[in-house]
Amino acid sequence: MEDLFGNDEAPVASTGGGSLSMPSSGAPLAVRMRPRTVDEIVGQQHLLRPGSPLRRLAEGDAAMSVFLWGPPGVGKTTIAAVVSNSGDRRFVELSAVTAGVKEVRAELESARRELARGRSTVLFVDEVHRFSKAQQDVLLPAVENRLVTLIAATTENPSFSVIAPLLSRSLLLTLKPLTDADLGTLIDRALNDERGLGGQVSLSAEGRADLLRLAGGDARRLLTYLEESAAGAAAEGGSEITPAEISRAVDRAAVRYDKDGDQHYDVISAFIKSMRGSDVQASLHWLARMIEAGEDPRFIARRLMILASEDIGMAAPSVLQTCVAAAQAVQLIGMPEARINLAHAVIACALAPKSNAVVVAVDAALADVRSGRIGQVPAHLRDAHYPGAKALGHGKGYRYAHDHPHGVAAQQYLPDELADARYYAPTDHGNEAAMLERLATLNALLGRSDAPPA
Repeated sequence: MEDLFGNDEAPVASTGGGSLSMPSSGAPLAVRMRPRTVDEIVGQQHLLRPGSPLRRLAEGDAAMSVFLWGPPGVGKTTIAAVVSNSGDRRFVELSAVTAGVKEVRAELESARRELARGRSTVLFVDEVHRFSKAQQDVLLPAVENRLVTLIAATTENPSFSVIAPLLSRSLLLTLKPLTDADLGTLIDRALNDERGLGGQVSLSAEGRADLLRLAGGDARRLLTYLEESAAGAAAEGGSEITPAEISRAVDRAAVRYDKDGDQHYDVISAFIKSMRGSDVQASLHWLARMIEAGEDPRFIARRLMILASEDIGMAAPSVLQTCVAAAQAVQLIGMPEARINLAHAVIACALAPKSNAVVVAVDAALADVRSGRIGQVPAHLRDAHYPGAKALGHGKGYRYAHDHPHGVAAQQYLPDELADARYYAPTDHGNEAAMLERLATLNALLGRSDAPPA
């Protein structure tokens, strides 16, 4: 279970006192430098502005349950730890990897007893995406009735891994990767603070640049490399950390890619970009890297389905069907055999003609709606089946498509405010070339130009 910087030494759950125990001097640097107050948290300033829900929660002024979604090492457990120190609240931590329904029920019952005595409970659930539906169902009444303040951390999109009723009763907060400026603050703090290296070593400008590059936005990785580099410099009788010490430290501290590790996001990014770029050889390499590392094949399948619509779309619509079939095969067959189905889909995605016209179209339509460009449903398109509708003019003048040549009835389908809107613009790639011709024909039948007026 990851601590505040994503390492495997999680804070100890507290059943009294409302706070986590302070790390010992022999603890890893990342643990020793754990923020103690909300003002010590580095990064996530978009969530920590005065009066924001997260700051009010951290200061003990709110009881809203929250889901913290973000990559490893950005402060999910840090926030939970800081919240545990605010007020006289009981703090309980559960790992979704080890806790079952029985453990969840037991903690909720304890929370009920404590609340009867006037003391509230903060329940922190790490890796909540690993909770089954049954476990999430158990949490639902407790969250709805505010028996506990739930803080749930996840590296996966909660929209895919958390039941909708639980998510709708909580606040979803997205944590961002730490910037170089954020990481620089952590470096300075760790070098000078007595909890850290206490000013015993310095860091060269080149070494600092190397650390920032190698950290990749992950605070835990940064502090692990810094600690190993400082130990290496001390072992050689030096007091300055240089790129040479950092290079040796990375060899000792770097971890192999794994599904919860720090390379997860880099590899999946390379995987997607290789398929988007139509390099089938590279696409298969990154697939093999993930399979060999034990990546969840369902995660790979989800990414393939997204890419099939986002980067291929109507240029080769059958590719989405191939990806959905691969996802079903993963569920029905499992690994290692499903590697073949995944490879099938990867090859189809990489070799397919590419078009992002679908995602551009839907995002453009959503942008209009979100900006207030919506308008009224044209009267002739409104429902005319209920009593009194026709008296209101609903359906009057509607032209039934099947009564007209080619099954196309020329009439206004968009609201008046959007009559000239154009969202879908097919490319001439693959199957979309035919869609381009079809759209031109339909526009002519509808009496519509191919493009909005200038």
